[in-house]
Parts: sequence; C-alpha cells; structure tokens
Amino acid sequence: MLFTAQHGRHAGLVRGGQGRRARGLYQAGNQVSATWRARLEEHLGNLRCELMHTAAAGLLDDALRLAALSAVCAVVEAALPERYPYPILYEEFLRLAGKIENDAAWAESYAHFELTLLAELGFGLDLSACAVSGQTTDLVYVSPRSGRAVSSEAGAEWREKLLPLPAFLLRSEAGAPSSEDVRAALNLTGWFLTGHVFAEANVPPARERFLERLAQAGSAPG
Repeated sequence: MLFTAQHGRHAGLVRGGQGRRARGLYQAGNQVSATWRARLEEHLGNLRCELMHTAAAGLLDDALRLAALSAVCAVVEAALPERYPYPILYEEFLRLAGKIENDAAWAESYAHFELTLLAELGFGLDLSACAVSGQTTDLVYVSPRSGRAVSSEAGAEWREKLLPLPAFLLRSEAGAPSSEDVRAALNLTGWFLTGHVFAEANVPPARERFLERLAQAGSAPG
C-alpha cells in the first residue's frame, strides 16, 4: 500500500515483494518512486518501486520514534479511502516523517498531524473559541460531543466530562510540551478518531503500541 500525492492511498500487487531482496524496500515509512500498471483503471494492477529514502533503518536504535513512524503509517492506511487525493495531508505526512527522524519536537508534530487528519476527513475540531462563552483565551477543555473548545471558567462545572486541551495545540509559543501534555493531546485526537474515523473498525494496533511506549518513556520524548 502506497500513500501518494496525486492518488492518495493506492494499492497494487508487488511481485516478489516478500522476497529477501525486496523486504527492505517495502517497509513502512520508506519513500519510493513507484510505477503502477493495470489493463483497466479499476484493476488492482502491479507496482514497481525504487527506493528513494529509507526512514526506518535510521530509527532501529530508537524504539519510540520507530513506533511513531509505524503508527502514523498504519493510521493513514486504515483511515483514508483508496485513490482519493489528500494533498495537504500528504505534505504534512512527509513533514512529520522527517521530524520523527531528525527533530526533537517530533511528538507534538505527531499530535498536530492527527488534528490535520481529522480535519481533512471532515471531523475537524473547532479550537478557535469557547463553545459556551465565545471567548478566545483560557481554552483548556474540548467537548467530547461537539469537538469545540471550552474555557476554564465555562467548563469548571463539567470538567470531569470534558477532554483536556494542551496549550501547545493552540499556539506554538506555549513552549515545549511535557510528556503528559503530549499524551493528553493524543488521547484527545484518539477520542475523535475512535468515535468517527474508526467508528466501524478498530484503531490500528500500531497506534496503541506507540501510546504504550510513549507512556513508558516517562519524560517528554526528544
């Protein structure tokens, strides 16, 4: 399965793809140049790929980053309809893959990517103003029903029923998030992924494994 700029998630048959020579090529997160051929457009078709960049190989000594890369690939594969282009999401995916490899702030970028994924699929959260008062400051909760932000004052009475909204999801100048903030952000996006995108299917196990490793890491990943 490929994620492409112009054709979205695209399947194809790779002859010999399970062989020893090809095994390293067809790894989640690798960037490839692909040629797809089929007699008719609706056919599965055949894929031939050439490796352009391998991400996973450089992460073999970092289990948490490798788990993150596997998770985002699995979420994209499971969430997107086949052969429907998502150019914005594709660019964000490439940017996130690069940050997982090289950037200390990769974990918060992962959370932002899932927000973009929800928006691109029509389930975007409205974090611009409080759903109750309309104020645009002191937004610390999200309604699990509407996906709208709620201020500290307006949500005080119902805070046990609301989802925490980490500050770094609202503004980049909020500073480096703690590990608790990152997990709260992924719990937030996970709530809406589970309730909307994966309402009729299970959340990809790779994402669950990533969250488990993130919790075990303790401090904020870097």
